[in-house]
Amino acid sequence: MNGVVTGDAVVLDLRPARLPSRALALFLDLVVVGAVYLLIGIGLTVATSSLDEAARTAASLACFLLVFVGAPIAVETLSHGRSIGKLACGLRVVRDDGGPIRFRHALVRGAMGVVEILMTFGVVACAASLVSARGRRIGDVFAGTLVVRERLPTARTTAVPPPPPELVGRFAELDLSAVPDSLWLGIRQCLTRAPQLDPEVGRRLAERLAGELVTRTGTPAPAGVPAVAYLAGVVAERRTREARRVFEAAGQAGRAPGATGGPGGVAPAAPPLVTPAEAPVGPTDSAAQAGSGPSGTRPEGGSPASTTGFVPPA
Repeated sequence: MNGVVTGDAVVLDLRPARLPSRALALFLDLVVVGAVYLLIGIGLTVATSSLDEAARTAASLACFLLVFVGAPIAVETLSHGRSIGKLACGLRVVRDDGGPIRFRHALVRGAMGVVEILMTFGVVACAASLVSARGRRIGDVFAGTLVVRERLPTARTTAVPPPPPELVGRFAELDLSAVPDSLWLGIRQCLTRAPQLDPEVGRRLAERLAGELVTRTGTPAPAGVPAVAYLAGVVAERRTREARRVFEAAGQAGRAPGATGGPGGVAPAAPPLVTPAEAPVGPTDSAAQAGSGPSGTRPEGGSPASTTGFVPPA
């Protein structure tokens, strides 16, 4: 794995820098450091012209170590892994877990850089970077650091061509649940890059992807439909389903819990129904019921209460 993994087993979206970008950043750093060393050396030569040879040699050695070793260490420590060359190339030095480096990391990198960069003219550093899976040199291995890319090129997205009008909605019953994401990515790349490919190569690639899609869905492709058109129609159906799911989820989320009913989504209790009070059956009612006749008809002048036993509410 070339990604950066933290101590909590979280994969960070950081891309290790490779040898070309690191070499360019190092070249820019050496140019800047060499110019600074040249200016300081000229001033130091003028200032120590009256001293003996041993003193001038010691001053020159101290100036070399200060500029080529001490200055890069200080710059990387204060800038948290950015030098002038790395800043220009969009690179940064981080720990193995993705965190910012400290003084001890910059010190180990600078000390090892004297051996693998200055003393061997960068041959050892280039060889180690080529062998390492993440492009690290020996100083990075001992310091526990990694050079990553901070600025990534923005990929230009190309829209997938629409399917022919006669294929729109034709794959509504197709089961796409078993199609993996890797196959969708391959189909999308095939459709977007079809104009850039050789026609024969593009046709064979589309037929191979269409065969894999038929295997995953279990439904054969329509007869007489080109493979590119078939893939475009299936991709359009998948986008339609995804848009429908998004709209349905947004509609359900937009419904407030208390939109219907009372507070908290609880419907208010309905008022109790008032029913007419049942009147007691008295002797008069019993007599009326007894004299209603065999057909059960109400006698003339009788009231509803005399036959039903109920009286209207007051």
